[in-house]
Amino acid sequence: MSHLLNLIYILLLIVASPWIVWRRVTQGRYKQGWREKLFGNLPRLSTATTALKKDPTKRRIWFHAVSVGELQVIRPVIELAQSEWPDLQIIVTTSTDSGYELAKKLYSQHQVAFAPLDFTWAIRRALDRIEPDLLVMAELELWPNWLSITARQGIPIAIINARLSARSLSGYLRIAPIITSVLSRVDWIGTQSETYRDRFLQLGYPNERIDVTGNIKFDGATPDRKHPEVAMRRSMLSLNAPQEEGERTVWLCGSTQSPEESLCLQAMSELLPRFPGLRMILVPRHAERFDEVAKLVEASGLPWIRRSQLTDAPTGTQWRVLLADSVGELRWWWGLADIGFVGGSFGSRGGQNMIEPCAYAVATSFGPNTRNFTDVVQLLLESDGAVQFQDPAQIVPWVTSMIENPSERQALQERAKELVQKQRGAVQRTWSQLKTLIASND
Repeated sequence: MSHLLNLIYILLLIVASPWIVWRRVTQGRYKQGWREKLFGNLPRLSTATTALKKDPTKRRIWFHAVSVGELQVIRPVIELAQSEWPDLQIIVTTSTDSGYELAKKLYSQHQVAFAPLDFTWAIRRALDRIEPDLLVMAELELWPNWLSITARQGIPIAIINARLSARSLSGYLRIAPIITSVLSRVDWIGTQSETYRDRFLQLGYPNERIDVTGNIKFDGATPDRKHPEVAMRRSMLSLNAPQEEGERTVWLCGSTQSPEESLCLQAMSELLPRFPGLRMILVPRHAERFDEVAKLVEASGLPWIRRSQLTDAPTGTQWRVLLADSVGELRWWWGLADIGFVGGSFGSRGGQNMIEPCAYAVATSFGPNTRNFTDVVQLLLESDGAVQFQDPAQIVPWVTSMIENPSERQALQERAKELVQKQRGAVQRTWSQLKTLIASND
């Protein structure tokens, strides 16, 4: 089976190679990490600063997070793990360019690398170099060779903050015997909700090896608007200074995809004549679209600035749109916002993380396509903690009402923040289970 998979992967890689080359040339992607991806040449841990020699007196956990969102998920787990086990060695791998750049920032004190592709030789080499005591994957990673080889080497495997959409379940059920076999290699799964737990059980995963731990993103979202990272950005954008035209309101449109930037910029053009103190922070989801979105902002005619061209010095107060063309800063930009729109919800992506703005008590909105956050959206709507648009035409009236009715906005903000507070605790539950897995491998 593993040899057949290797052959299939090679054929897929050959077929995809023109597309990979095109994106490398036109967008600058896929330039890094090929030795790690194709051959598993992750750096060896040594006693030096990059430290990779196996030290039997220390624990070693391999965390894999496919991209930016998953890297944010594992962050509070890693922080708790290190606070309890200061000598713990941690290796973080990711699969995307943007993920790798963020991982180097978030986990600069740990070993960071690109993950191997699911070739048998790459997985074996990576495991030989890392020699982990535990493999932890974020949300859902079902790579047959990776899981089977890891399990055969007696290394426990956990999937944390796991989720399984209805669409994925439907597809997996068509090949249920294969998926059940792959899942059987996983020692423990911690799901975000009962709904996701039930879906894994439908795939034949053992009931005694799965728990509902809750959504780690509730724990990872900071509620602190006075955090130094937030305060630095507030000062940089001159949002502390008084404004002649009255109270300043910040509207953040985060994790946007096409056509959401155009929708938000059009709304901003309609709102500004009525609310000259309004400021927009626009944060596209993907780094390769930053230049494309910059052209849209320029074409809007709105006074704007670009994050990549700013220093820590105050910018002045003339701007109306900030294009936040940076990776890994969205969690701090939300701390500046009064009103928010969470992107990926008027496009095809299925929504993005709406927990972060709610934690900051931002009046939060999103579009109709939120399949990736079904349970979170249900909680928010049931508690009146957020607003869901069915049509882009609803954006301007809603932002208008939030500005003109501060008491209504404050009530929405408080309900959102209270919900996030009530949902915390997943990190502790997850780490307790991971410690049990490590102990079982002694």
